[in-house]
Amino acid sequence: MTKGETAKNNFLMGYNCTQAVVLAFCEDFGLDKDTALMLASPFGGGMGRLREVCGTVSAMYMILGLAHGYTNPKAKDEKASLYRDVQSLAAKFKEDNGSIICRDLLNLRIKGKDNPVPSERTDEYYTSRPCPELCRYAADLIDEFLKNKNKV
Repeated sequence: MTKGETAKNNFLMGYNCTQAVVLAFCEDFGLDKDTALMLASPFGGGMGRLREVCGTVSAMYMILGLAHGYTNPKAKDEKASLYRDVQSLAAKFKEDNGSIICRDLLNLRIKGKDNPVPSERTDEYYTSRPCPELCRYAADLIDEFLKNKNKV
């Protein structure tokens, strides 16, 4: 099963979009699943249903940080390299999906935050939203990106 298929299945099990993608990579980084799920939990719905940056995009950045992040606050070159990768991933996601913004991806007319109460996960919910496929796409994108980056 690909990382994307795993992430999509995680979302269909009820995890939010960010959790679904991050959870697919826990074993790769020796990350405790409960810690990862708690850390990723506020980012669903474009950051707590603010409908800003898509949670799957935030998840890609979290995974990128685990793989190529830095800890030294003076790591200027490492920071620039990481931000270059963030921008590259954002551009690819936007090119293929039209936006990195949750409200745009969901075709919502709201400006700003949405009701903080999550929508019921019904059959209609899953068929009316691109979220399961975006989970699949984002997990596969970051997986492929990391594989190619590690070849260099």
